[in-house]
Amino acid sequence: MNGGIVVYIGMGSNLDRPADQLRAALQALHGLPDSTVLGQSSVYRSAPMGPSDQPDYLNAAAMLSTGLSAHDLLHALQAIERDQGRVRRRHWGERTLDLDILLYGEQQIDDAELTVPHVGIAEREFVLYPLAELAPDLQVPGLGPVRDLQAAVDGKGLVRVPFDWKEER
Repeated sequence: MNGGIVVYIGMGSNLDRPADQLRAALQALHGLPDSTVLGQSSVYRSAPMGPSDQPDYLNAAAMLSTGLSAHDLLHALQAIERDQGRVRRRHWGERTLDLDILLYGEQQIDDAELTVPHVGIAEREFVLYPLAELAPDLQVPGLGPVRDLQAAVDGKGLVRVPFDWKEER
């Protein structure tokens, strides 16, 4: 391990073979400089949060230790999204890949480029269920333990799907 700060990344895809997109994203996270992937959650299927005329999403979370600053990590994640064909067409619209910094250690960041903890983290079951698998006792700065946040959402919109992170098409 690199001795860096522990961060949690939300991962989502609903275009261009979403399962393959998540696998490629995890592989790319393994390649981040000064970073080590410590684990990944199960994968969950959920209805889109935005416009309903798009496919369901596959969502997961990854835990990393990184020496990258929050903003350098954000830029690296955006580069991975672009490399995997992400095009921002509409707010909360379909995408090949979405990588979000959910938590960056215990830091709270709110600037023009980045908000951590991630906006809406406490209401999004597709974020809380994967996050709770990785770290149920984790404290979300300003909001409380992940376990309590997860208990406050019903999870009925999620389906845990069988998934092999190493499988290839």
